[in-house]
Amino acid sequence: MNHTPDGRAPSTAPRPSAFTDLGLPKPMVKALAREGITDPTPIQQAVLPSALAGHHVLGRARTGSGKTLAFGIPVLDQLAGGQRRPKAPRGLILVPTRELANQVQRALAPLATALHLRVGTVLGGVPINRQIKTLKDGVDLLIATPGRLTDLIERRVCSLDHVEITVLDEADHLCDLGFYKPIDALLAKTPAQGQRLLLSATLDGDVDKLVRRHLPQHVLHEIEPAVTDEGTMEHHVLISERSEKIATAKRLLRQNPRTIVFARTRRGATRLAKQLTTGGIDAVDLHGDLNQSKRERNLARFSNGSASVIVATDIAARGIHVDDVRLVVHYDAPAEHKAYTHRSGRTARAGESGTVVTMTTPEDLRDVVMLQNKAGVTARHHRADSAPDPITPEALATSGSVPEPQHHGGGRKPSGGNNRRQGGAGGQGRRGPNGQASGQGNRNRNRNRNRNRRSGSGGRSPQPTR
Repeated sequence: MNHTPDGRAPSTAPRPSAFTDLGLPKPMVKALAREGITDPTPIQQAVLPSALAGHHVLGRARTGSGKTLAFGIPVLDQLAGGQRRPKAPRGLILVPTRELANQVQRALAPLATALHLRVGTVLGGVPINRQIKTLKDGVDLLIATPGRLTDLIERRVCSLDHVEITVLDEADHLCDLGFYKPIDALLAKTPAQGQRLLLSATLDGDVDKLVRRHLPQHVLHEIEPAVTDEGTMEHHVLISERSEKIATAKRLLRQNPRTIVFARTRRGATRLAKQLTTGGIDAVDLHGDLNQSKRERNLARFSNGSASVIVATDIAARGIHVDDVRLVVHYDAPAEHKAYTHRSGRTARAGESGTVVTMTTPEDLRDVVMLQNKAGVTARHHRADSAPDPITPEALATSGSVPEPQHHGGGRKPSGGNNRRQGGAGGQGRRGPNGQASGQGNRNRNRNRNRNRRSGSGGRSPQPTR
């Protein structure tokens, strides 16, 4: 196979239209059919032929595209019929969060059972002695979070010397969480001749470093664009005064059950979930301060519909893979655009449509707009006091307005110095949801003009004092 200078090779394998075209073991195909899975998704069509042929594979596709089976099927196919050993798994899947570990285990368990393979999970938040016993009894495939796996290796109750195939799932998030060094060390403990699969939504930064070190020759599959397909996902900004934000959130969520809400901190997620519940909305929280049983219980309540809203932090949210989520709400805007993309990806999964609402105050609107620009999305703006009633995705799609694009380059700053704390869209010279310049922005400009007249200066106004 001819590789490009950076080690990537184009795939020339034909894409299968059904799992029966892949030469998989019959028990696996039957198990897939029992789960109602007969036709591979685009990422599965792309990855499976290369992975089943034994190549290192680098795959990029957004959450909800079917990545779990894209790597899970080749792993189980490789392990079928092999010899199980105590403390020495033959397959390894590394994931960033406990929730994702459990989800991968649930997705692969029926296929593993059909092939008489034993799957184990090791992750934080649960008693380690139970996991030590599982390893001593022997597992064919181990699904692990990096911290707990490193601990077990240091205790000498787990060895990676016999790993035949390794998967990094959501590699970008593993790196975002600071796991680059542990992942690098864990991969170095697996046999050099073993097969490696890396699945990620983005392939830059530390992910690229991992690829260069551990997958120097690989087949690359990029299925979907890095930014969310705006044809299936609508973005909105809902602007309210800080004192009215929680009331606006209750109004929005009362009218839109089955919604995922994002908070910036663990404490904030807990507080918001309690405030919503007090307001008559069945809400649960999901974050790192909860023990594993509580996290699983809350996620199960949201999955089965007994809770209509789940309030999550960024880290915990990577484990929320629930279908039919129509709305994602950023109650607290994320710190950077990648987090915005990943959060938003909890809706509009597998080709379905979805809506994303970012709540903000006039003072923070500028930052939200810049964040969305970096994420490559265009949003309609709505003021809470004039938003449609009820605030449904359908109503939002035909109300509000899309502000004119802003250029945040190296040109002159607007008059008045640092606009971050000035009032909303007016602080940027943007227009508000109804096409009118914001009142606060007019007041700022009038204040600056008056200051210039008093000083006799025709140039830029002096910096305001704080």
